[in-house]
Amino acid sequence: MSGKIIVSPQKCVLGLLIGFCLLFAPIGSGAYGEKPSQQTKKEQLKTSAQVSKNALEKEKEKAENFKKELNKKAIQAVSETYKVLDLLNKNKKKEALDLLKKVIGELEVILAANNKVSLIPINSYTVVVDTQLSPKEIVEKITEVRRLLSQGDVQGARLLLDTLQSEIDIVIENLPLATYPDAMKLASKYIIDDKVDEAKSVLSIALNSMVVKKIVIPIPLVRASDLIEEASKTAKQDKEQALKYLKEAKKQLHLAKILGYGKDDPNIYKDLEKRIDDIKSEIKGKNEPAKMFQELIQKLKEFKQKLISS
Repeated sequence: MSGKIIVSPQKCVLGLLIGFCLLFAPIGSGAYGEKPSQQTKKEQLKTSAQVSKNALEKEKEKAENFKKELNKKAIQAVSETYKVLDLLNKNKKKEALDLLKKVIGELEVILAANNKVSLIPINSYTVVVDTQLSPKEIVEKITEVRRLLSQGDVQGARLLLDTLQSEIDIVIENLPLATYPDAMKLASKYIIDDKVDEAKSVLSIALNSMVVKKIVIPIPLVRASDLIEEASKTAKQDKEQALKYLKEAKKQLHLAKILGYGKDDPNIYKDLEKRIDDIKSEIKGKNEPAKMFQELIQKLKEFKQKLISS
């Protein structure tokens, strides 16, 4: 049998064609002739919906950070107060008095460490209410609320109003240092004087005297802030996507406005919307909006902080 390899003319032609294509193919070309670096950059761009979703998640994480500020000694003092009340209900006066003295001692330590503070946080939780209504539907609901109120249907109006929220509520329960320690001392005196019912009454009132504070963070402003931030990073890279971010940011500002967040400052929304329009024009033109973005972001940050503080 011969050791020669016979190659057909058709295979030779095919091989030459493949080699020719490989020789002249652009190095590093991607789909549709686009360079991988460019393609990757475009793939990395988030949609407006993704930016909005991430903004909400980040703000919820920040809200949870309030738990780190809770005073452990104060939490323990309140927890032990409940135990004192339970012991009194079981007629264990000596054990109740001993524990109450411990509570008073813990409160003295807290007072010494927080002499300039009147409220000590002992509990914190977050409630997120995010309406799915469109601006048009919200306006319709507001009209319906007014109609119900004019007819005296307060409860019906209240139920509708509960749907007109888009906010993160951070609820913080605080122990009042001005009254709680004195209440514990008074309860202790009553136990010593064998006035158990009076002691129980004082303890119950003290446990129900926690001061609740609520911080309201409007979700549309959170989303608008992150959308504008994202637009500022994207303006040079992808004008079209940056404009989409700004369009959605403007929509979120409109949503915040009709939901009544910041109603005491009616001109702020006009200013913010005008700034967005000016940036959009700049992007379509010279595309040098860096300073304009910076001023808008700062303005929105100040407005958001003002609402949270109030």
